[in-house]
Amino acid sequence: MKILIVEDEPRAASQLQNLLNKSVFDFEVLTVIDSVEDTVYWFRKNKTPDLVFMDIQLADGLSFEIFQKIEVTAPIIFTTAFDQYAIQAFKVNSIDYLLKPIKQSDLDTALNKFSKYKNQSKKTIEPNILKELLSSMQTQQKRTGILVKEGSGFIQIRVSELLYMYSQDSITFGITHTNKRYIIDETMDQLFSSLEDTQFYRINRGQIISKISIQKIEPYFNHSVKLSLLNPRDQEFIVSRQKTPDFKEWMNR
Repeated sequence: MKILIVEDEPRAASQLQNLLNKSVFDFEVLTVIDSVEDTVYWFRKNKTPDLVFMDIQLADGLSFEIFQKIEVTAPIIFTTAFDQYAIQAFKVNSIDYLLKPIKQSDLDTALNKFSKYKNQSKKTIEPNILKELLSSMQTQQKRTGILVKEGSGFIQIRVSELLYMYSQDSITFGITHTNKRYIIDETMDQLFSSLEDTQFYRINRGQIISKISIQKIEPYFNHSVKLSLLNPRDQEFIVSRQKTPDFKEWMNR
């Protein structure tokens, strides 16, 4: 069984592979891809895999955007840290899903379901279902406050106080206007999905910036751009060549 993993969190991808190793199925992981753009490119250049594990939140957007660009006929098991994403729509199209953190028993159940139905005619996500999924995500109410660690306890700060957030050694940090650094007990996926996307942008898997934090945008190596932010704290902010057009569009919103 040839498996493609689409996941932008290296630790999550590694944990999934460890769980697969404990399953009774023989498999080969073809590769791990972390973005919508690279996934589309991979499918255009390679044979269809037997099965795809696909995270919903990717480095450059929602994985559902992949299906707007190409037709994917491979069976897909979605992985997500959130259960509010119109999950029942997946079932309509015989697509399974796993909630993170993934449990071995849940993975085995999903693989058994795949094994049972893999010889049936494959289905792609219907356009109307895809539209509903994207719409449900885009209209979710965004948070105004966020719980952060302070000392031995927690406090709540306003989201509007955050200049940028970054991940380091699997810990998520947030930097405020007053140059305070707080630990946020959420993954970058969880955090970004709850923020207003007209005000916050995920420039890569490990950094989320606010629009008001940007002081300067400069051309950088290989058609990428480099950002100067308020209170940078030794962080470097680079938007890749692939993401630069989308970033510029976001800046104009």
